[in-house]
Amino acid sequence: MKEILAKLQIDEHYYGEFGQQWLSNSNIYTLLNEPHLFGKSKEMTKAMLIGRYFHTAMLEPEKLSSPEFSSIDSGSRNTKIYKDAINEQGVALRMLTKEKEATDCAISKMKSNLDFYDAIYQEENTFEVPAVTEIMGLKWKGKADIVTPDILIDLKTTSNIRDFKYSARKYNYDSQAYIYQQLFDKPLVFYVVDKLSLQLGVFYPSENFLANGRDKIERAMEVYNTYFAEGSTISIDDYIHKETL
Repeated sequence: MKEILAKLQIDEHYYGEFGQQWLSNSNIYTLLNEPHLFGKSKEMTKAMLIGRYFHTAMLEPEKLSSPEFSSIDSGSRNTKIYKDAINEQGVALRMLTKEKEATDCAISKMKSNLDFYDAIYQEENTFEVPAVTEIMGLKWKGKADIVTPDILIDLKTTSNIRDFKYSARKYNYDSQAYIYQQLFDKPLVFYVVDKLSLQLGVFYPSENFLANGRDKIERAMEVYNTYFAEGSTISIDDYIHKETL
């Protein structure tokens, strides 16, 4: 187990072929909404890139020299400046300078708050910690942002902190909270910064929130076991989305 976790500590293995033997919370959306895309690689999106930059700056700043975090000083991704830079670098996506600067403001806000700083950076904490377990008969993995002696802290950004309780369900943070509490046997708490207002928030999952997350996992597992599990003979082409209105 130590060897497995050490390997999963490395992003190349966690997100690569080795890590694909486990399910993760990111699979929930695909199985429930786009099951025909399950198991297929996804292109990096702007939100994913900015989110990766945010987490790296908060928890692993020594990695910020990576070329993927360089930015292009362009007003949009439709300009010649941006397209030329992308072609020259041979990549598919880069942050715009204005996006990086806005994210830096959110990072600075989170780090400058004493309560947040003390909670995130207390000496006993460990960052980017992988874990694996079995849930509902299948193998799952997760990588916690911050493991403290008592809780897990997950860092999030939002565009409207007052609506976070709704967006948290939309983006499957409820299933994430359930999975991570199974992985680490600790409650998960969301530490959030609003990218626009720079307001901070701390959100504690309720029993109802966790139950909703468990329900999503059960529905996702029904799809997985029907179409993708070893021995399944039903083609995903025969999938029909069913939902109670």
